[in-house]
Amino acid sequence: MSSSSSDNNKPSSSNLMRVAVAASALLVVAGLAAFWYASNEAKKAPAKAADNAVTVTIQGNACEPNEITVPAGRTTFTIVNKSNRALEWEILDGVMVVEERENIAPGFSQTMTVKLQPGEFAITCGLLSNPRGKLRVTPSAASDAEAARPSLVNYVGALAEYQTFLRLEAGSLDDAARALADAIKAGDLQQARALYVPAHQAYKRIEPMAELFADLDTRINARADYFEKREADPGFSGFHRIEYALYGQNDLKSVVPAADRLIADIGVLKERLRGLNVPPERLAGSASKLLRRVADNLPAGGEDHYGHAEAANLQGSYEGTKKIADLLQPLLVKAAPALQKSVDERFAALDTALGPYREGDGFKPAPLDEAQRKALADTVRALAEELGKVNAALGLE
Repeated sequence: MSSSSSDNNKPSSSNLMRVAVAASALLVVAGLAAFWYASNEAKKAPAKAADNAVTVTIQGNACEPNEITVPAGRTTFTIVNKSNRALEWEILDGVMVVEERENIAPGFSQTMTVKLQPGEFAITCGLLSNPRGKLRVTPSAASDAEAARPSLVNYVGALAEYQTFLRLEAGSLDDAARALADAIKAGDLQQARALYVPAHQAYKRIEPMAELFADLDTRINARADYFEKREADPGFSGFHRIEYALYGQNDLKSVVPAADRLIADIGVLKERLRGLNVPPERLAGSASKLLRRVADNLPAGGEDHYGHAEAANLQGSYEGTKKIADLLQPLLVKAAPALQKSVDERFAALDTALGPYREGDGFKPAPLDEAQRKALADTVRALAEELGKVNAALGLE
């Protein structure tokens, strides 16, 4: 009886085994099919960009996208130039430049990371004459914590002295520009050329803070490259319009209106500087950014395309940024003595590098060659890198 029962159960057990194996196989096939489907769908889906990362493409006279929304805090922008002109891209808070990238060559891109506070900003899209876009920054937990940070009283003295420096330099700039305008109106080309260099150099000493008065900086110091019609553009004015007349056209009569407008704009600048609010982080931060732009521009001929006063301009930038470093020195020497030593060494290196081009109280009139400009650019960039570390060392980032 027992043997017969066992024999009858064998076919049933075999059938169950075959069913179990078949079911397992079906599960494996179904799993592989699901994996294949998910993999293909993942390939079709666009890659997710990193948090707070934005790509902006400039093509024609507009940005794509032309309206951007990001949370407060750090955002990395990649600016792609698909136009046929070298361009710049700026974030503007009213007349103040929050951050910018210049000389973005056609077909190339530049990246910048900027810490943004909540608010609505304008963005320039390539040429200065192009319509502007919008950047909206929404509040975040990081921005709320930043707003609750106590005031930085340690910087009151340095900021007060720097504001005095700016006002005094603006007075010197006004005097120098008026002397230049007088020479232009008198028709004295030689004298006007002699006075142009020190007048422009006076502006270079103020230029580290130009981001805080971007509208005036455009009228006073913008190059023709950033206007649609270049030298013929009606928006092209200020020092470089005068420089073009003195060295590119040898024509004083045509530039008298530009000289008068320069005097008027400097008058507005003097008034603006009386109440200018300079945040502590703007001191070393703006000095570093300015020197980086100088280093980027030097290899291609510097800022003065017609008069070639690269060394004299660089002396003004040296003096303006050195004043900032000197004001921060008592704080930095306590917080990061090794960095302070490095900053001092980099300033000394730049001063030494300018030595061969000096002549009396000024500079030799001969333009610098490509190798000389590159060597100076390397020295300036090294200084900019060290100044770029100061805010972190002082707890301002």
